[in-house]
Amino acid sequence: MLTVCWNAAATIRHTLDSFFAQEYEDKELVVIDGASTDETLSIIHSYPQEHVVVVSEPDRGMYDALNKALCLYSGDVVGVLNADDAYHDMTILTRIADALTGMDMVHGHLDFVRSHGTKEVIRRWRATPRPAKGFRTGWAPAHPTFYVRRKVVEQVGQFDLSLAVASDYDWMLRAVENFTFRMATIDQIMVDMLQGGKSTSGLRSHIGHNLEALKSRRKWLGSPPIDYALFAKPMLKIGQFIKPLS
Repeated sequence: MLTVCWNAAATIRHTLDSFFAQEYEDKELVVIDGASTDETLSIIHSYPQEHVVVVSEPDRGMYDALNKALCLYSGDVVGVLNADDAYHDMTILTRIADALTGMDMVHGHLDFVRSHGTKEVIRRWRATPRPAKGFRTGWAPAHPTFYVRRKVVEQVGQFDLSLAVASDYDWMLRAVENFTFRMATIDQIMVDMLQGGKSTSGLRSHIGHNLEALKSRRKWLGSPPIDYALFAKPMLKIGQFIKPLS
């Protein structure tokens, strides 16, 4: 698991607790800290340090930190858990390992929560298998649920630092659309994501993310200056705010 952080003392305990609670034993944690000035590092070091790699130094932002992390993990499977998010329960890494049998990539469901204390759900992202036209339809996996084998990382490469808020979208697009990797969908809530992250914190961030996502589609998929996904992608998210009847 890769976690990048900077001054995350208020939230990172939830992330670390959920990682160390995982019943799957063959796990590894790589933390890239952007030279935090609060209690983040002391909190991290208060946990068991076996199979944990911690680097603390200035960086050029989240995606630069993730690129550093991609060079440090040692396992065959990797995914990202943000420093304000948490695994939904203790079985998630086991489910990922099981789903990757014969597969190269997996993704699943995600809940946006108001706080990790109450677990009040304010938005539900439900994963679906890739449609025939993939990212062109507005479809995309939820990045915190997206786990891949090492060979995927080796072929896709690093995160694009020219993108400020949608480099994770761009990375997944390249992995899914530019190669023939096999992908499974896990019918399970995998991650509780704290609402208000870099790409979900307001109208401006949503617009910026959608425009950068369009830039990615134009580069890799040959999409026109205005494509179907530019409108379909935000429309698909509207349903995530509707509570189920049961």
